[in-house]
Amino acid sequence: MNSPVNQDLSQNQLSELEQDAITMCQEMIRIPSVNFGEGKGDEKAMADYVVSKLAEVGITSRIYEAAPGRCNVVANIESADNVRPGLVVHGHIDVVPANAEDWSVDPFSGEIRDGMIWGRGALDMKNMDAMILAIVRKWARIGYKPPRNLVLVFFADEEAGMTYGSRWMTKEHPEVFAGCTEAISEVGGFSVTVGDGKRLYLVEGAQKGIHWMKLTAHGRAGHGSMMNDDNAITAVATAVQKIGNHAWPQRYTKTVKVFFEQVAKATNKPFDLSDLRPLLKELGSTARMIGATLQNSANPTMLEAGYKANVIPQSASAIIDGRFLPGFEDELNATIRELIGPDIEIETVNRDIALEVDFEGDLVDAMCNALRSQDPDGIPVPYCMSGGTDNKALSDLGIVGYGFSPLRLPPDLDFMSLFHGVDERVPVDGIAFGVRVLENFLENC
Repeated sequence: MNSPVNQDLSQNQLSELEQDAITMCQEMIRIPSVNFGEGKGDEKAMADYVVSKLAEVGITSRIYEAAPGRCNVVANIESADNVRPGLVVHGHIDVVPANAEDWSVDPFSGEIRDGMIWGRGALDMKNMDAMILAIVRKWARIGYKPPRNLVLVFFADEEAGMTYGSRWMTKEHPEVFAGCTEAISEVGGFSVTVGDGKRLYLVEGAQKGIHWMKLTAHGRAGHGSMMNDDNAITAVATAVQKIGNHAWPQRYTKTVKVFFEQVAKATNKPFDLSDLRPLLKELGSTARMIGATLQNSANPTMLEAGYKANVIPQSASAIIDGRFLPGFEDELNATIRELIGPDIEIETVNRDIALEVDFEGDLVDAMCNALRSQDPDGIPVPYCMSGGTDNKALSDLGIVGYGFSPLRLPPDLDFMSLFHGVDERVPVDGIAFGVRVLENFLENC
């Protein structure tokens, strides 16, 4: 096995690694690989960019095109010892839309301002894509081989259900992942400052499941000037109001319990399993996301009804974004049915599993050690994510996945609001920190 490269690196070499990640993050932001949903997306230019950056250092990769323009990129990095199972290191190369009029900068400029790289995808997740590329490009230049085989995958369509990305790849090309047992990807390893300055590093070890549903009410069509006690809009609006105002009971998974136990310890606050919500105030802006992992949730997101001001339509519908904790999918569905009653139809728009894995073992140890190598006072903790990642698709192949795209963040940065938000940005020194942590991890995993 090769000795860890970081032990022999000069400061100039480290700076080159960091600068490569920073530059490529900017360059990728300037490629607007926007995913509009409903099959309307195009990752071809981003896929070509990834292929070209790997080819510059002699790494061969392949594009898998699920549909015209819907491109996934795969590259294999051979290890010094082929005995151990492989690790999937994956990111997605699509981004959500951005309305330039709402932004302080051009959302596809990749501009550096106030110590941040600004642009759509800066956090979600072209920073991680850039870090992955920077590390394997450096390895190729110096002839280093990692301790286990790595399968690098840059997926399409993560932002709209994974149909042309990880779902398609795992179904149509499972051979790509043969021999792999574990995976890492986005939204984990980022810092949250609590208490008197202690930094927790949140590693994603669980994520809520998804049930997007369409509710449809049917009624009696008629003239808007007449009495109508069978109005479809009234019926669906009543259902939406009940769902939107429902107080979901607290349900604490094992990951949530471990996370809040560490929060209590770091802040010297009581750890009361009868109600963990008082500890949320210790998490600052991150509490909005973490708070959603204490319970199931269902948020109305879309309404559709009618076609003229004086016509009562015969049907009306609403879209509900349901999210369930690991082990509580049946409770979510039963509660929705109870709230809306028997007369409103429920159609599943999209459904995906919840995940939860143990925060232990060699891979977890390598993540924790890598974080401490760059921040000895840091405290790695597992957390449950309110959203989902491509690890859901990989789990169908028995691959255990974690969120680990490390970043050290300023204490006052509202990190979670920047995902899919206006003025998305990532600290430049956060990427420098992250690429060092990620390299250490990949050299010792």
